[in-house]
Amino acid sequence: MNAQARPMDGKVVVVTGAGNGIGRAIALLLAEQGASVVVNDLGASGSGEGSDAGPAQKVVDEIAAAGGVAVANTDSVATPEGANAIVQTAITRFGRIDGVVNNAGILRDRIFHKMNREEWQAVIDVHLNGSYYVARAAAPYFKDQESGAYVHMTSTSGLVGNFGQANYAAAKLGIAALSKSIALDMARFHVRSNCIAPFAWSRLIGTLPSETEAEKKRLERMQSMKPEQVAQVAAFLLGDAARDISGQIFAVRGNEVMVMSQPRPVASVHSGGGWDAQSLAGRAMPALRRAFTPLERSPEVFNWDPV
Repeated sequence: MNAQARPMDGKVVVVTGAGNGIGRAIALLLAEQGASVVVNDLGASGSGEGSDAGPAQKVVDEIAAAGGVAVANTDSVATPEGANAIVQTAITRFGRIDGVVNNAGILRDRIFHKMNREEWQAVIDVHLNGSYYVARAAAPYFKDQESGAYVHMTSTSGLVGNFGQANYAAAKLGIAALSKSIALDMARFHVRSNCIAPFAWSRLIGTLPSETEAEKKRLERMQSMKPEQVAQVAAFLLGDAARDISGQIFAVRGNEVMVMSQPRPVASVHSGGGWDAQSLAGRAMPALRRAFTPLERSPEVFNWDPV
């Protein structure tokens, strides 16, 4: 593809959590496709502790070495002030903003009855609040220019379920609802918002337990799925070729791209005289039970080898 035909030429995109893994792959691809990229990364550990300017700057250096344009930012997405500073970096350095990839994240896994408030709050602050803060900081620019695109990272931990991740699952399912609300509220301004549930080996995935044979097999599957495969879908959703796609949830698993269902009624019962405990137990629940969602985890739903 020649330089004149690059799909992201002239666009400015903020990518949070872009120092490693999926965020890094997205930032590199966007720059290759012609975008000017704000590479945001606090440089914290996988659980959110500490900070380091190195990861973001290293990605910027990679982009520059390949002939691209990027600037590093190390503000935290977990505060409104940090999110505003991230977006202002795009405005100050490049004069505009056309896309946001909400990718920053941490893990504080713990079985629910042992999860403490700090573990809950830290994950909610980075994933859910952080996605809101950065999206909200960009929204006035998108509205005024009547264009813009959001890509938010959700997870099958929230869409389907997983052990020991109540904080992460709640945040990630909340992001899916946030994305749909943005898509509805900002459609009149030609602003789009979509989610990706990524399957790929990353620094955070590397922290998951691998003690049982099933867990080891799952991690082997994850290692075969590359961040670059997710990056291709994210970059597409930010570009003009996806101008009519909004409010959707995609799962990217190796070379597979899936559109995920969103909650809709799947069965109903009616009683002209209303319901009581006896009729609910005797008639309603037996009729509805065929439509119940099984209590499954993500690995049990996605149990085939990636393509």
